[in-house]
Amino acid sequence: MSAEIVPTEIVVVPHTHWDREWYEPFQRFRLRLVALLDEVLDTMEREPGYHFTLDGQLACVDDYLEVRPENRDRIAALVESGRLAIGPWQILLDEFLCSGENIVRNLELGMDRADKLGGAMPVGYLPDMFGHTAQMPQILRKAGLLHACVYRGVPSAVTTDAFAWVAPDGTAIRTQYLPAGGYGNGAHLFHDPDGLAERAATFVTTMRRWHGPEGSLLAMYGTDHSAPVRGLPEMVAAIGARMDTLSGYVGAYSGDVAGLPAVPGELRSHARANILPGVISIRPHIKQAMGRAERMVERYAEPFAALWGGEWPGRFLDMAWWRLVDASGHDSVTGCGVDETAQQVAARIAEAEHLGQAVRDMVTARLAATVPAEGILVVNPSPAARTGVVLLDVAGLDPLVDPSGAVVPVQPLEYAPTLLLDEEMDPATALTFVHGTELYGQHITGWSVEDGVLTFTVARTSTLAFDVADLRDALDGVTRVRIVAEPRRTVAALVQVPPLGHTSVRPMPHALVFTAPAPSEDDDTATHDPACWLASDVSPLPARGDEEILDNGLVRVTIAADGTLALVGADGTTITGAGRIVDGGDVGDTYNYAPPAHDLLVSEPVAVETELIHTGPLVAVVEVRRTYEWPAAGDGLAETPELPARSRTARTERTVVTTRVELRSGEPFVRLRLDFDNRCDDHRVRFHVPLPEPATESHAEGQFAVVTRGLTAEAGCGETPLPTFPASSWVAAGGAAVLLEHVTEYELTGDGELALTLLRSAGYLSRNRNALRPEPAGPQLPTPAAQSRGLRSLNLALMPSASWQQAPPAAEVFRHDLVTVAGTGEPSLPLPAAAYGLSVTGEGVTMTSLRMRDDWHELRVVALTPDATEAVVAGGLTEARHADLRGRPGDTLPVTDGTLRLPLKPWEIATIQFRKL
Repeated sequence: MSAEIVPTEIVVVPHTHWDREWYEPFQRFRLRLVALLDEVLDTMEREPGYHFTLDGQLACVDDYLEVRPENRDRIAALVESGRLAIGPWQILLDEFLCSGENIVRNLELGMDRADKLGGAMPVGYLPDMFGHTAQMPQILRKAGLLHACVYRGVPSAVTTDAFAWVAPDGTAIRTQYLPAGGYGNGAHLFHDPDGLAERAATFVTTMRRWHGPEGSLLAMYGTDHSAPVRGLPEMVAAIGARMDTLSGYVGAYSGDVAGLPAVPGELRSHARANILPGVISIRPHIKQAMGRAERMVERYAEPFAALWGGEWPGRFLDMAWWRLVDASGHDSVTGCGVDETAQQVAARIAEAEHLGQAVRDMVTARLAATVPAEGILVVNPSPAARTGVVLLDVAGLDPLVDPSGAVVPVQPLEYAPTLLLDEEMDPATALTFVHGTELYGQHITGWSVEDGVLTFTVARTSTLAFDVADLRDALDGVTRVRIVAEPRRTVAALVQVPPLGHTSVRPMPHALVFTAPAPSEDDDTATHDPACWLASDVSPLPARGDEEILDNGLVRVTIAADGTLALVGADGTTITGAGRIVDGGDVGDTYNYAPPAHDLLVSEPVAVETELIHTGPLVAVVEVRRTYEWPAAGDGLAETPELPARSRTARTERTVVTTRVELRSGEPFVRLRLDFDNRCDDHRVRFHVPLPEPATESHAEGQFAVVTRGLTAEAGCGETPLPTFPASSWVAAGGAAVLLEHVTEYELTGDGELALTLLRSAGYLSRNRNALRPEPAGPQLPTPAAQSRGLRSLNLALMPSASWQQAPPAAEVFRHDLVTVAGTGEPSLPLPAAAYGLSVTGEGVTMTSLRMRDDWHELRVVALTPDATEAVVAGGLTEARHADLRGRPGDTLPVTDGTLRLPLKPWEIATIQFRKL
C-alpha cells in the first residue's frame, strides 16, 4: 500500500441506516431487515472484533425479534459486551411533525426497551432527520444523555466536527457533527481492497479540516439498508484503524462543551445538507390526523384517566403511544413514502386516536353515571378554569341550570323533528320495529290507540315497562301508525368548568329566565334575537352577527365583497384582507415544492356568496362560498412553441371553497373552517393573512419552545432555501396570530403577508429533476394519492395580536374543546356538584402531560417565556418531587396547603411527580 496511515487514527463505526418504511411499505422492508440482522449476528459471533451500531432505534430490534424471538439472548449478549449499540430512540423520528411529548415518549420507550437488553447507546443519535428542534439539547440532557450526533440542518458557522448545541433554556450538549457525507462518510472506504490506503489517506485529509490536528477521526461505515461487507475487520486492520460503536467513539469525550463553538436553537440550515422542507405540507390529512390523535391521548385520555378514571388503563395508553411513536418516523408522518406506506401510517395514527377515545369515553362514562339521564356532563381538558361555549342536544324547551341552580345562557341552533313516522301500515309490521323498548333508535315512553291510529311516543330514555302483549290486544281496527318523539333541540350553552374538572347542566321547567335589555337603535352590532340571551348579568359579552359583521366585544369581523375578512381586536389592532386563497402550480415532489417554469397564480374568485347561519348571542356564524377556476394540473406542456418549458394546464376545474366564519362569545379570535373538493393535481393552495404591521420575523410554537425566524433561510448545499417553516399550534407576526390544529407550513412573505399552506399536491415520491433541489431525494416513484384529491376540510383561527404572548392561551382554548357527554344516571338524581381536578397556572406556563406512574401523578410543564416564571400547581397535593424525562424521581419539593409553587427558568421543561387527596 503506497499511502501510510497513522495507527488508530481512523475509528470505523459499522452501522446501517434503517428506514423502517419508505419507498416500500413496512413489511417488505422488514423482510430485508431480518436477513440483514441474521447476517450481522452471525458475523459478530464469528468475528469477536466486530462492532455494529443499529441506527439508534429500538424499532429495528423489535421488528426483528417479532420474527426471530429465539434470538433475543444473542442480541442481549452482544449489547452487554459493548459490541452492539442499540437505542436510545424507539424510532428515528421527524422532530417537527410530532409533539414535544411524542419526542419524550419516543426516547422513554427506546431507553426502557434497551435497558432490558443490556442498555441504550448513551448518544442522542439523530442521523437523518430533516432538521432539528430547538429544545432537543434540553430533552436529551434531561433524559440523562450527554451527547448528540447530527447531520442535516447544521449551519455554515459550524466548521468543526463537534459543537455545543444550546437549547433556549441554556442547556448545552456536546454534539458530534457528521460532515463530508453524513452517516455514510466512510461508506466509500471499503468497497474494494484495491486502493484502500489511498482512500483512507484522502479521508484523513478531508476530516482533519473538520477535526483538527489531534484525536481519532470518525468514519461512519454504512448506508441505507446496508449489510456489513465481508472481510471488513481485515481491511480495517490493513489501514491501521480500529472498529468501534458510535457510543464507543463518542464515549472518549466527557461531554464537556468548554471551548466548543456554540450553536443556539433549532437547526434548519440548508448550508450543509438538504433538509427537504416540503414534507411539512405534503399529504396534509396525515398531519391533521397526527395532531388530532396526539391531542386525544395527551390532553384527554391520560389526564382524564389520571384524575377521574379509577384503575389506570396503562396497557391501552401504552398501545396508543406505541402507534404514535411508530408513526412519527422520518419517512412515515412526513408523507414522503409510497402510497402504501402512507396508508399504513394513517391506519396506525387512527388506531392511536381510537385507543385514546376509548379511554376518554370510559372515564367520562364513569362520570356520566352520576349525572341524571336528562342532564349533560361537561369536562374541561385545560388546567385552568374555562367559561366556554359547548353544543348540547337537550330534551324539551326548558331553560338549563348548573349544579348551583344558576341559569345557563343558551342559544337555540336547531330543532329535531318530532314526527318520526305517520303512515298507513299493518300494525303487525310496526311491531317488528320494536326491540324491547327500543323503537327508531329511541325508547318507548307510551302508546295509545284512537280512531284506528296507533301512536307511539319515544324519547332518548324511558322508565316504561313496555309489554308488547298488552299492545296486541288493542290493535283491532288499527290501520295507521304514528311515532312521535319528545321535543329536542341543539343549543349553544355557555358553561363554567373548573380546571381539569367537570360540571353538568340539565333542563329545569321552573327556572327563572331573564332576557337581556333591548339593544339601543344606534348599536349596529346588536343581536337580531335578544330573547335568546338568558341572563342579564352574563359575562363575557354576547356575540352578534349579520351577513357582513360579527362582533363579540373582543374582536370585530367584517366580511368583504371578495370574501376576505377584516378583523379589529379590542386594542385596535386591525387585519385587512385576511383569508385570501392563492392557488399556484407545484411540479415538485413529496420532499420539495417547485413551481412550474411558467406559473399561474389564481387568487381572485369568479363568484362569492355569503349566508347567515346564526346571529348570536353565543355563536354568530356566516358561511362564505368562493368559486375559483383552478388549473387542472401543474405539469402540462406549454401551449406555444415560444414557451417550451412546462406550465400549468389551460383546462380548469371549478372549485368552491367554503369558509365557515364563527365567532363565539368570550373568544378573542374568529374560528374558520375551510372545505373544498380538490380535483386538481400538481398545485399548492395557500391561505394569506396581510399583517397589520411590517414584520421581519415570525414567532411559532414548536416542540416545548417558541421559535423566532426571519425572512430568509441559509443556503449552501444546492437545495433552494425557501423560507417556509413549521408551526405546531400557532404562528404570529406583525400583529396577527393564526391558531392551528396541526403542524402547518407557513411563510412570512416579503410583501408583508403570512401565507399558510392548506394543501400541496405532488405525483412523485421524488423527481430526478426538481428545479429547487439538484439531486434526487429518493427513487422516482409515482405517488398518485399524494395529489390529495377529494374533500379537504381544516380548521384554524385568526386573532389580532399585538404580542405573540397572547397566542398560547388562545391556542389552548381553540385546540382543546370542552367535552360533553349525556348523563346516564337515574332521572331522579340531583346534578352532582362541580368538581375541581387540578390547576396549573403561571405566566407562560403550559401543561404538556399529566398521567400516572405507579402510584404517583406525573405532570410535565414548560415555561414558554423568555423570563423566569413560576408554575403554581394546586388541587389537594400532599407531597411532590422532581423527576427526569424518564420518570426517575429526584429531589423532594415543598407543598403548602395543597399547592406547589415551582420556580422555572425561561424555556425550562419540568417534570414533577405528586400525590394528592
